[in-house]
Amino acid sequence: MGSRTYCLTTFGCQMNDADSEMIDGILSALGWRKIDSENDADLVLFNTCVVRQGAEDRAIARLERLKPIKRRHPRRIIGVCGCLAQQDGRRLLDRLPWVDLVLGTRALPRLAPLLHEHEASGRPQVCVDLEGDPYDLPYEPKRGPGLVGRVNIIFGCNKNCSYCVVPKTRGRELSRPWKVILNEIRSLVESGRPEVLLIGQNVNSYRDGEVDLAGLLAKADAIEGVERIRAITSHPRDAGEGQFRAIADLPHVCESLHLPVQSGSTRVLRRMFRGYSRERYLQKIDLLRKLVPHITLTTDIMVGFPGETEEDFQETLSLAREVRFDSAFMFIYSPRQGTAAAQWPNDVPLEVKKERLARLIDLQESISRQRNRDLEGRRFEVLVERPAKRPPGAMAGRTRGDKTVVFPGSADLAGRLIEVEIISSNGHTLFGRPSA
Repeated sequence: MGSRTYCLTTFGCQMNDADSEMIDGILSALGWRKIDSENDADLVLFNTCVVRQGAEDRAIARLERLKPIKRRHPRRIIGVCGCLAQQDGRRLLDRLPWVDLVLGTRALPRLAPLLHEHEASGRPQVCVDLEGDPYDLPYEPKRGPGLVGRVNIIFGCNKNCSYCVVPKTRGRELSRPWKVILNEIRSLVESGRPEVLLIGQNVNSYRDGEVDLAGLLAKADAIEGVERIRAITSHPRDAGEGQFRAIADLPHVCESLHLPVQSGSTRVLRRMFRGYSRERYLQKIDLLRKLVPHITLTTDIMVGFPGETEEDFQETLSLAREVRFDSAFMFIYSPRQGTAAAQWPNDVPLEVKKERLARLIDLQESISRQRNRDLEGRRFEVLVERPAKRPPGAMAGRTRGDKTVVFPGSADLAGRLIEVEIISSNGHTLFGRPSA
């Protein structure tokens, strides 16, 4: 097994990226070597997402392309990890009989023994037990390149939004011990990663004993060498003053927050089982901006949810105008099996969904452009990350508010914190020059 190769493809969110780092760590410790070619690898793994239909369809399409490869090379191992594996379990073997491994979201500790069992018996192996501890691993994650280190602080979700499959694919919430998290952050900082991203389905549900998210941020902020700390993703129902004051007061906690609103209509939010109203969301935004006036605020917005009327959609547009998000991830509702909303009539025609999405995107793009124009002439601390794609001779980095900045500079600036004056912008990028 020591000289064998694997190829790992990741779909989905930051949680899947973190899981893939764990998979890399497991396989590396077992002596496997990572390569980029599915056609040549001895083991092909897909770490999958089913939050939206498109992500599921892309994973299935990629798996179907492996059928002729498996026919030509029957000893090649094909595996499915992540949310698709958790959702479909053994049904995946009926749908894709050339698959050899099906590992659910909490089954990573079983990867090594299941690989061994498959190679010994030749039989497909399936593990989708949601009762397991996904952190119970004897291996360290293998980090990719970059200056940002992901640290998973909470796994699973207890919210049960009517459209969301995550509680069924990730299970109930499980917070990691804060001392373990701090040790992981220290290790990342010592390895040359000045920025730490705390991740979870709902990071503001985190609790280990008396330590909640605000307390964890305070402990992380005190670690020597850490320059920047962010946390994603927050749920509006649980986001509140403690978290907001941590952003305002702790010197290394960055002034950026992703707070998915999903809809501006209280009626739709109620049908989504979101646990807050339009008015309550806006109250939280008001408090946040009083405490952190220059916060960079991003969100998720869904259009075409079952029963959404034009009046409901107009409320979403008006909320976007009122809040003035810096950016938004905007998408069309797609039914997910096993959710409450999947049983309801999908009664908004597709053409109406597309037209509403286009209007929302046009509005948000104009807001994003203006939000960035308002930053022109100001100076920001930028963590220099990499050469810019263009123009030649430029570098790219990010502000504490998570805005991308492009500026003239050489590659030896990578990893440094420098001050940059913003001289121009578009809706997605700031352009500047290093301050003298």
